[in-house]
Amino acid sequence: MNLPLSITSRDNPLLKRLRLLAQDSTAYRKQGQVWLEGDHLCRALLARGHRPATAVFTESFWPQAPHDLRDAADHIVTVPDALMAGISGLESPAGVGFVWDLPAATGLLAGRAAVVLDRLQDAGNVGSILRSAAAMGFAQVLALKGTAALWSPKVLRAGMGAHFALHLVEGLSVDDLGALAVPLLVTSSHEGDFLHQARLPWPCAWVLGHEGQGVNAALQAMASQSVRIAQPGGEESLNVAAAAAICLHTSATGR
Repeated sequence: MNLPLSITSRDNPLLKRLRLLAQDSTAYRKQGQVWLEGDHLCRALLARGHRPATAVFTESFWPQAPHDLRDAADHIVTVPDALMAGISGLESPAGVGFVWDLPAATGLLAGRAAVVLDRLQDAGNVGSILRSAAAMGFAQVLALKGTAALWSPKVLRAGMGAHFALHLVEGLSVDDLGALAVPLLVTSSHEGDFLHQARLPWPCAWVLGHEGQGVNAALQAMASQSVRIAQPGGEESLNVAAAAAICLHTSATGR
C-alpha cells in the first residue's frame, strides 16, 4: 500500500480540478476524467474491474478506510474534511472519492440492444434510465444532442454505478442511428400497440423522448413500432424514467 500525500491548501491544482469536475456538468469533456464521490460509486467502479487514477480521502476517514479502498489507486491523497466539503456535491460530504480516467470515445455498437435518449433534460431521469438499462441487459445507451451530459455529477449519482456496465455514446444525431441495424421502438402516451399485447423484437433500440415534447418526428418516422403503456388509473402520462423501466423490463424478459 502506498502512503498518502497530504494536501492542505485549497489552491492545490488537484483540488482545483476536483472542484471543477464536481461542480461543472460538462467539465469531464475537457478534462477526460470524472469525480466519483462516496463509497457506493467508488466500489461500483472497482466491481467492474476498473482502477482510479487517484483516490482522495478525508483526514478523518483515512485511518478507518477499508483496505480495498486504500489499495485502489497508486496515487493516494488525504485532505482536511473542510476541503472535501468544499469539493463535495453532497449534503453530507463523503470520506472518499476517486478520480477516474474516462475510456476513449468510440461509436455505437451495431446490432446490439440499445436505449436512445432523445433530448432528455432531467439528470435524475437520465441516471435512472441508465440504471434500468444496465439491470435489464441493454448493452449501450446513446444520447442525442440536447440530452443531459451523461457523465455529469448529477447523472453519475442518479446512475448509482450503472455507467460502468454500459457502453455510452453522446452527442449523436438522428442520422447516426441508421448504423444501429436493429429495430427502433418509440414510446408514446396515446398511440401505438399496448406494451402488454405487443410482439417486441430482440435486439432492439428503445427511443425515449424529451420530457415535454416526446420523441421528435424524424425518429418517429424511422421507428418500426410505436408502443404505449396501458394506464388503468387514467393518468395522462408516466414519468419518462418510470416508462423506461416498464418498457425495458418487458422487452428484456419477454423474449
